[in-house]
Amino acid sequence: MFVVDDDEAARDSLLALLKSDGLRPRGFASAHDLLATYDAEWRGCVVTDLRMPGMDGVELIQALKAMACILPTIVITGHADVSRAVDAMKAGAADFIEKPYESEQLLRSVRGCLEDNDAAVDANAARLRLVRRVESLTARERQVLDLIMEGASNKVIAARLSISPRTVEIYRANVMSKMRADSLSELIRITLGAGAA
Repeated sequence: MFVVDDDEAARDSLLALLKSDGLRPRGFASAHDLLATYDAEWRGCVVTDLRMPGMDGVELIQALKAMACILPTIVITGHADVSRAVDAMKAGAADFIEKPYESEQLLRSVRGCLEDNDAAVDANAARLRLVRRVESLTARERQVLDLIMEGASNKVIAARLSISPRTVEIYRANVMSKMRADSLSELIRITLGAGAA
């Protein structure tokens, strides 16, 4: 849970609100401060002010996205600025809240973002498990997998790789085992899930 606001009083108030809900937020006086200490292992969400010197909330979202950060971001502003709200949402803000806001409104948005981050972390971990399965394949097994994904039969794979159909069967069995697939459809699903096709 990370709060970015150049206004110390506003930042402290928001940190106190989040702590009152059982969260353990960290505060930053600027977007640059957060980016300088960013760790890809962080979990939670970012709550940032829109207007800040140096780098504003929209630019912070863009910088985090460029770092492949999956933390959802809530943007808060004291200035009703529709075009900037649109910019924030286009950049990927999970929510845009105007000051003054109701405490419960902000906490509800934070809780939703925390759930979204948990789901994203779980999905990312699952995808990494699938990627590791693909990476465990030998170069020849990977060639066989690629041809399976193209819909090639064992006979076609054998001809394309200049090996015997029996050898293709062995490689195919190895691929199914290493990918932990019990069927062709499961092999296809796993390979697509790993982004390897």
